[in-house]
Amino acid sequence: MRLLVVEDDPDLNRQLVTALGDAGYAVDTASDGEEGHFLGDTEPYDAVILDIGLPVMDGVSVLENWRRDGRKMPVLILTARDRWSDKVAGFDAGADDYVAKPFHMEEVLARVRALLRRASGNASSEMTCGDLALDTSSARVTVDGGAIKLTSLEFRLLSYMMHHKGKVISRTELVEHLYDQDFDRDSNTIEVFVGRLRKKLGIDVLKTVRGLGYCLSEPDDQS
Repeated sequence: MRLLVVEDDPDLNRQLVTALGDAGYAVDTASDGEEGHFLGDTEPYDAVILDIGLPVMDGVSVLENWRRDGRKMPVLILTARDRWSDKVAGFDAGADDYVAKPFHMEEVLARVRALLRRASGNASSEMTCGDLALDTSSARVTVDGGAIKLTSLEFRLLSYMMHHKGKVISRTELVEHLYDQDFDRDSNTIEVFVGRLRKKLGIDVLKTVRGLGYCLSEPDDQS
């Protein structure tokens, strides 16, 4: 899953990027509203963490512009603890949730996981496909109860497919959501990761749809 962090405080920006990266996300970052607006308007993010008090263009304006242009990605806004008006303005602009500063990083991670789950129609932190299960809160993957060890990119790939179970996902879309903007992207590597993932899982849930991409579906589903 690919996220955007728009935060002008360099220390907090760095802390968020590190924590989200350690949690298995691909993360892009911006330090002012104008840059953040451009990235959110041109890149396919799964969720955005957006500070309200940004230079050049404030966070509320950034969010209003995204929503007016039809950008529907979940947005978690960062607000000052004593500024209830910022929260109201953020929600009215189209925010999905908020965290007040200062905050515990675990709360941000939990709220991001919840936003991603809701966006894909999942109510629980554990997503399943046949005997395959992925727990977003612990990043644990199991098949028939047995733990499967995955690399970070294999986990990103599986997580994205689990969040979009039953849908055909193209290699281009996977590349756009697995890697940040600075990564040297190559769609051919997706085939390699899919092959490795299939071997590790050992069950027929990740299927190739000729000419279109891949689909994660139940073993007896012929999609």
